[in-house]
Order: sequence, then structure tokens, then C-alpha cells
Amino acid sequence: MSVSKYDARRNSLIEDADRQAHDGPYRPDWETLRNYEIPQWYKDAKFGIFVTWGVYAVPGAVNEWYPHNMYRPGDPAYEHFQKTYGSLENLGYKDFIPKFRAEKWDPADWANLFKHAGARYVIPVAEHHDGFSMYDSDLSDWTAVKMGPHRDIVGDLAKAVRGAGLHFGLSSHRAEHNYYFDEGRYIRSDVNNPKYASLYGPAHPWMNDPNFVTYNEWSWVSEAWTRDWLARSVELAEKYKPEVFYFDGGIGQPTFRRNVTEFAAFHYNFASRNGIPAVINFKDYSMDASAGARDFEKSLRPGIEAQHWQTDTPISNWSWGYMQQDQLKSADFLIHELVDIVSKKGNLLLNVGPRPDGTIPDEVRAIATRYGSVARPERRGHRRDGALEDFWGRPNSDPDWFWTRPGYETLHRIRFSFHSQGQQHLCHQPLLSRGWNCLGAFIRSGWRERRLADSGCQCAGLAG
Repeated sequence: MSVSKYDARRNSLIEDADRQAHDGPYRPDWETLRNYEIPQWYKDAKFGIFVTWGVYAVPGAVNEWYPHNMYRPGDPAYEHFQKTYGSLENLGYKDFIPKFRAEKWDPADWANLFKHAGARYVIPVAEHHDGFSMYDSDLSDWTAVKMGPHRDIVGDLAKAVRGAGLHFGLSSHRAEHNYYFDEGRYIRSDVNNPKYASLYGPAHPWMNDPNFVTYNEWSWVSEAWTRDWLARSVELAEKYKPEVFYFDGGIGQPTFRRNVTEFAAFHYNFASRNGIPAVINFKDYSMDASAGARDFEKSLRPGIEAQHWQTDTPISNWSWGYMQQDQLKSADFLIHELVDIVSKKGNLLLNVGPRPDGTIPDEVRAIATRYGSVARPERRGHRRDGALEDFWGRPNSDPDWFWTRPGYETLHRIRFSFHSQGQQHLCHQPLLSRGWNCLGAFIRSGWRERRLADSGCQCAGLAG
């Protein structure tokens, strides 16, 4: 919900967006935006780190949608809040903010870890659906600078990431804040207190499509809300100059369409004028496929895509944010995913969820270190401009997939084998070697996996 005291600044940002959206190679229409080309650095990057960190790390339970679900009677988050903190008639999500202090946070340590893991770009969440800005916003009282950590989280991390030689991006999930706290409207809670309206937002009823198709969503979205969204997006772009601007769901809702094209034209013109090799990540069909890099959440593709794309997935099996009790994917499993994605002209954006004090759990760090020890050397097997040299076969049709890289400095191959009982083997032929190694065998069920102690793989007998 906008605050009238910020109207002048909001209007100034919107006027600036409109001016720059018409001053450059792009205009707020799909005809010109279709001429956009994804920068080469992003195609070459292959791997990035996503950081989902905010006030929702304080309870560290259920998942990062805790703020929404804690107001929903019968939901595990609601039950957890009642048992752990007390009645929602007396407390609410706002009361977690003083406990989100980031007192042990070292952005340089994060940047070093991410670089060691093999990442080429880093994207922190600038604002999640909860409406709490992790940056120095001129449009809100509810920011990490004005309360909680009293730090510009996005700004400090941007300096550390760029100082480590990595590309910096950020994400906005603001669009869905429009309905995010709607469950609090139906019970006695602080969501209904006008004093906190600027944090909890409109809290309109969420009337979503059962399959989460955003353009089939019927939630009420006002023009004023989309204008505020535009102003906040412009503010982020101008203050932090991200090379990747990631938008989560919500902007595909029809009411956003005009301001989405306005922002895209502004951002690409602004980036061009300032020498920023920029790309916009978007979900579903919220933008024209040629106007950015489409992100497929927790999804693989059946074949090579025409346009470069991205998958984002959490290292956790349960949540994007921090969980006190968690279950994590293994490094080998994630390497398996990376090979699949890169071979089909995509990037992998791997998410981590830090604790509220700013530390990253040791088990997450161990997986990142293990991942980097394999992924970084094997970057030489990636084609510079997208997919690997050869790709054929699918797990449901052929028993084997091969990715080869002939014509490079040295031969490099990665092989997936699909065996009986759902076993999947990831095998690798090291550079300058005629032999093969099995990196691991897995049994998959959806997005969870179990590694087999004894793979029984026969890759050592493969011909070079």
C-alpha cells in the first residue's frame, strides 16, 4: 500500500521511467522490445546463485511462504506460530522484524563462497512477497535500512559481489504483495489494523488460477498498485544498476501489462545509456519470449530451446528460505541438473536461504564447496554460446544421453545413463583422459533424490 508522504518521489520515478522509455532504441511496445538481444556474458555464465533472505528467515519453519500461511487457520505455519509465539490477536508478522538483525552477516564471505562454488552471477531478493524491502528504498518505511538490520542489504552485497569479479542482479517479488496477506483479513489479526497497512498492503482476496497461470488470475489489482510497482522497480534499477533484473510471478496479471512494457523499455534504454549489459528474467508469459530470458521455476526442458533460458531451484527440497530443520539436495545431484540445463541452452540459478543472523548453514556451504570443486573445472566442457555440441535422446525414449564437445582444446564428455528401477547415472570423462568416472547414481522422485551408496556403474569399461 502506497504512503501519501512518498507521492512526490513516486511520481518523479514514474515520470523518469516514461521519459527514458521513449529515449533510446526501445519503446514500451513489444515490436521494439522483440529486438532485444541477451548479452553474451549471461549466455556464457551458465551458473548463478539466488539468495532468498528476509524477515521470513526468523521463524525458519515450514517454508518461505510462512508470512502468508501463518494467518491461515489449519495450515502448518498457523499451527507453528500459535505454538511457538502465541495468538495472532496479539502478535503478527511485523513482530519478527526486530529479530531479523543480520548481526553476523559478512557480504564478502558470501561473495567468496559463491565464487568458489563456480557462480558467475548473484541475485539477492530485493523484496519478497512480504513487502519488506531489503534495500534503501525512498518509498517505504518498512526497509532493512530503517529497521531490523539497519543496513542496505542489497547495496552492501552488490559491492562485495562486484568486488569478487561476479555479475550482480536482484529480484523483485513485489507484484504478489497485492494479495499476499489476504488470509489475515478473515481472522482477528494485525493485518486489519490501519497502522500496519503500509506493510501488509491491500491484502485483496487471492483469486488465483489452480495451475498458477498468472494471466488467468482474477485477483483485483488497481492501476495505483501497478504504478507503485513501476516506481519501485525503477528505483531499484537506478540505485543498484543490476545486470539481471529478475521478476517473480504476478506481473503476468493483465493489469500489469502496460507498466511491464514501460519498465522493460526504460530498463533496457537506461542500461544501454549506462553501459550495463542487462537482462530481465520473467516467468510464464508475462513478457514476450524475445524480450528477456524466461525463467522456468524448478523445471527442466525436453530439448534445446530457441532462446537462452534459466531454471531457478532451491538447494533445499522444502523451502527457498532458511529452515531450522531442512533436507538438502546433494552436490552431485545438482551437478546432474546443471549438465542437463546447460546442454539445452540454459542457466542454472541455485538458491540458498541464509539464517536471520546472516550466516549460511555449514551443510549448505559444504554442498556449495563440493559443487564448485566439480563444476568449476568442468566449465571448459561448456560451449561458449549456449548448448553443448551434441544433444540427443530423452530419458523416456533412449537409454542414454550424451553430451560431447569435439573440436575444442581437448575432448570432454558427460554421459547420463538411465537404468532399471529408476536409477540415473552421471558419468564424466575427464579432460586429457580416455577413461570415465561415475560421479554418482541416484533414484529420483519429483524434485527429491536419494543417492545410492553403490552405483554398480560400468562406465569404467566404456571406450574412450
